[in-house]
Amino acid sequence: MAAYRGDDDYDYLFKVVIIGDSGVGKSNLLSRFTKNEFSLDSKSTIGVEFATRSIRVDDKVVKAQIWDTAGQERYRAITSAYYRGAVGALLVYDVTRHVTFENVERWLKELRDHTDANIVIMLVGNKADLRHLRAVSTEDAKAFAEREKTYFMETSALESMNVENSFTEVLSQIHHIVSRKALEMGDDPAALPKGQTIAVGSKDDVSAVKKIGCCSL
Repeated sequence: MAAYRGDDDYDYLFKVVIIGDSGVGKSNLLSRFTKNEFSLDSKSTIGVEFATRSIRVDDKVVKAQIWDTAGQERYRAITSAYYRGAVGALLVYDVTRHVTFENVERWLKELRDHTDANIVIMLVGNKADLRHLRAVSTEDAKAFAEREKTYFMETSALESMNVENSFTEVLSQIHHIVSRKALEMGDDPAALPKGQTIAVGSKDDVSAVKKIGCCSL
């Protein structure tokens, strides 16, 4: 799955949100995936910011619009609106801070309260390069992911470990859901007109937008 550089030439636009406690490395995961950059001085995100990147999935160009949702409690009241239309999510904790893993359950509930049941969720244990400081075992996180039926990866934004894999897996799974739904409706996904909204779920769906459209924002 190679990166696709054309910013305006894409088949699908998917909105993905990154959530989790403050300081778990959400902004660095975003900048590593979209710009291949990392900053040790990364300040806490105020409000919400997003970045985009396009990749190839199968024979389609998928553009990800990735929103970085601030983790601080005082901003959470305004971020719920940004869940709207999301078809994928990275739920991030810091493997060196057990409390951030404990809070994953609350974040997951908030996410599911504001999105469709078919949203693709990746549980991400970040800062896996800090092996000597690990406070959350891989086994515990895997067990949680299996119980909650989410995907799971450990990453290091610093070392660029599994950052690409975590995002592309989410985007690939969203694309597969969209393609399957289109086929079930008797549509050829490649023949859908511009602006066609494809339902990911069954009722009150979040949606993936074919070509340019406002509905995924």
